[in-house]
Amino acid sequence: MSLNDPQWGKRGGGSGGPPDLDEMWRSFNQRLNRLFGRRRAGGAGGGSGDGPGGGEPLNLRQYGGGLGLLAGLIVVLWVASGFYIVVEGQRGVVLTFGKFTEITQSGLRWRFPVPFQSHEVIDLVGVRTVEVGYRNNVKTKVLREALMLTDDEAIIDVQFAVQYILKDPTEYLFNNRRPEESVLQVAETAMREIVGKSKMDFVLYEGRDKVASDAQALTQEILDRYKTGIAISKLTMQNAQPPEQVQSAFDDAVRANQDRERQKNEGQAYYNDVVPKAHGAAARLLEEANGYRQSIVSSAQGEASRFSQVLVEYKRAPGVMRERLYLETMQQILTSTTKVLVDARAGTNLLYLPLDKLLQMTGVQTVPETPSAAPRPAGEAAPADPRSRDALRTREREARP
Repeated sequence: MSLNDPQWGKRGGGSGGPPDLDEMWRSFNQRLNRLFGRRRAGGAGGGSGDGPGGGEPLNLRQYGGGLGLLAGLIVVLWVASGFYIVVEGQRGVVLTFGKFTEITQSGLRWRFPVPFQSHEVIDLVGVRTVEVGYRNNVKTKVLREALMLTDDEAIIDVQFAVQYILKDPTEYLFNNRRPEESVLQVAETAMREIVGKSKMDFVLYEGRDKVASDAQALTQEILDRYKTGIAISKLTMQNAQPPEQVQSAFDDAVRANQDRERQKNEGQAYYNDVVPKAHGAAARLLEEANGYRQSIVSSAQGEASRFSQVLVEYKRAPGVMRERLYLETMQQILTSTTKVLVDARAGTNLLYLPLDKLLQMTGVQTVPETPSAAPRPAGEAAPADPRSRDALRTREREARP
């Protein structure tokens, strides 16, 4: 059957078409009337009813089982609504008629359903962040919070972030109406107090870490005084600079300070390089002078001691000591000379010269050849060596009487 057929929906159900919608609607109305004991509405569309013309009374036996089942289902759902889950790192706070009752640990928990009890789940390990002086980005400044006055009456722009966790869920729930707003205002107050007691250069340059740590300690102290149940985990300085109107002048001052520090470092490096060398050279000269003095003094003392000992022996045997002194003196003189002295009064013509011993005593001396010397003409005899054997023999003959 086509959907455009005007008889569609008015024929009885069966294999020939869809069920009759009017009949289904009348059956539904009859059931509602029987359930609530009302008189079924008559009329052209009413048709004949199943009961008498008056209102049919409610049959409790007929509908008692269904109502009990429905009521039992409602009670089960109401009781089941009291179950709740507390995740690890969280705490459950149970309230009885709005008043604190207990704190529950992690796991599956149950409390009396509404309206008798309710619960709040508080995360104790999650880190929350509050930004002071900016929002989401340091370029998005909030000047009302960022501009602060230092001890030397200078204005600086300070931006920092505060990270905190919860340590007491009852204090967090019942002692604070807007915890995040409280942390922001307390942190701003603490930072203004620390900056107001510090110089501008200290806050901008070398003292930023100390300012942050002092502000964190003061913020925690104020929050504990208010019993907020909040623990500050870290306070981080994001930016600290002069106002934009005087930023260029401060940049010039910073560069001048950097140049001054650089020159100081260069001077210190030159000092560290030159002064130790000078100290080392001076120490070396002093040590050399002390060594020379010690050597001279020791040598003089040795000579004086030797002279004293010789004097004692000389007084005992003057002749022997004179001979010994003469021989020692001649030995010292002759060992330092290259000449050979021969005694011609020995009465023999054969002279024995121990050249090997003489060379060992005096050392081999070589005379370098001079390339500028002119060559000796042919036929010219070489000059006689005064130390040759012929010269010695001539001297020996001349010396004989």
